[in-house]
Amino acid sequence: MIELPDPYVLPPDLPEPVDDGAADHLEGAALPSLSLPATSGAQIDLAAVAEGTLVVYCYPRTGRPGEPLPPGWDRIPGARGCTPQSCAFRDHFAELEALGATVLGLSAQSLADQIEFARRVELPYGVLSDPGLTLAEALQLPTFEIGGRRLYRRLTLIARRGEIVKVFYPVFPPDRNAADVVAWLSSQPG
Repeated sequence: MIELPDPYVLPPDLPEPVDDGAADHLEGAALPSLSLPATSGAQIDLAAVAEGTLVVYCYPRTGRPGEPLPPGWDRIPGARGCTPQSCAFRDHFAELEALGATVLGLSAQSLADQIEFARRVELPYGVLSDPGLTLAEALQLPTFEIGGRRLYRRLTLIARRGEIVKVFYPVFPPDRNAADVVAWLSSQPG
């Protein structure tokens, strides 16, 4: 019998991603006017939402309990940890909201996958589906390929008044990212 990984738990020996410079150009860039379907059923225009403070964390893909990971997934630096990262943003949501931030998750998974995931882990914020990687194309975000699919590399953008003011890249460990975002927002003037 094959033992399936628990998507809620990070293995202790995950390879740490290195900063390859693929996000160096993002701070100061304008968030594009780009509408994507959300788990709420709405189309969300990132530029419109970014008129305040917007936190968008991009991740490769979430797993489902009882389903195998793609072959070699745990050996790809930064691939594993989407569920713990999302749950950490859920757990820090009240703090982020108190800091005036709107939080959105984003991956290349289908909207149906995103809806299932958001319901299963009870996310209080929207998750966007971008299977065409339109945001990656617009901002030249880092991606990788596995099994013939192109996915987002994990990174978190903070935008204020439509401009990206902070980028967390690479993000490791992923379950600490939300706390790092709270700490950074807490240290910044509104």
